[in-house]
Amino acid sequence: MLILGIETSCDETAAAVVRGRTVLADVVQSQVALHAEYGGVVPEIASRDHLNKARPVIEAALTEAKVTLNELEAIAVTCRPGLSGALLIGTQVASALAFALEKPLIGVDHLVGHILAAFLEFPDAPPPPACEFPFIALLASGGHTALYRVEGPEVAQMAELGATRDDAAGEAYDKVAKLLGLGYPGGPIVDRLASEGDPEGVDLARPMLDRSSLEFSFSGLKTNVARWVREHAPIENDQKLRDLCATFQRRVVDSLLDRAAAAAEREGIFHVVLAGGVAANSELRTRGSELLERRGVRLTVPSRRACTDNAAMIAHAGLYAALGGKDDRGRLSISPKSSLPQVTRKGGGRRS
Repeated sequence: MLILGIETSCDETAAAVVRGRTVLADVVQSQVALHAEYGGVVPEIASRDHLNKARPVIEAALTEAKVTLNELEAIAVTCRPGLSGALLIGTQVASALAFALEKPLIGVDHLVGHILAAFLEFPDAPPPPACEFPFIALLASGGHTALYRVEGPEVAQMAELGATRDDAAGEAYDKVAKLLGLGYPGGPIVDRLASEGDPEGVDLARPMLDRSSLEFSFSGLKTNVARWVREHAPIENDQKLRDLCATFQRRVVDSLLDRAAAAAEREGIFHVVLAGGVAANSELRTRGSELLERRGVRLTVPSRRACTDNAAMIAHAGLYAALGGKDDRGRLSISPKSSLPQVTRKGGGRRS
């Protein structure tokens, strides 16, 4: 089935053409340069840029895939979670195309796209590793960090096992980078500096030592970094900065992997799949296999192209609903929250 995917949930305008699991075209227009001076994504700027870039990005994807609009069999678009204004641009464009072409319209949860991205076959990336259901998904990105039991490709077949109580992992990276004056986005910069540092070179506390929980917490680690910087400012040399980044990264990676292994053992599913933008982190990818295999858990590491936000994962996630006859034309709604079920906290509260 030939599907056009459209992704505008945050700060990338993306379009892709996918047939089954094979990516024929994947075009991503990043907004990093627009938001860099603000140290984070500005929703109004993001929405306006999506409005300007949506058409040329879609046209570029169709040209790269060598297909016409009439050859498409369905259109999939991110409808949740994300920035409301940004989501609105993508869904309006997708709805207009679906009505004009009389093709099915499939609304896709961005997180489901990330979870299923490990199956994608990109033409300019190594073949995807063997991946089959069921598995435990470790989804870590700028806005979300959670563990899911994944029995199949539908939302109803995915269940959250634990999530972050505060900052997402990628958010913690960006905040620490901003604290250190390293620029935006912070993840790749901290990762690069960490590769040249001592991961035990700075005294930082390990987050969430309670191993009975599958939840994460990174705000305390961020505060620990801020306190260390205040006490040692100015940082006397570049090597100490690298050591600080390396220690921070080691604490984050160890927390992610420890919880993932615990989830696999608790659920009796000894297969973990990395997903989300933080899954492109070099230490998480290299250290993950070593630590999880030591606990009898197999790790599937998708290509970096599959980890970061893209529209190919949206098209692929929409495939299963399209094959089932779903059509959201006339009733597609957007939401800043995911449709995936969330764990209930002690005391009856739910994670927002």
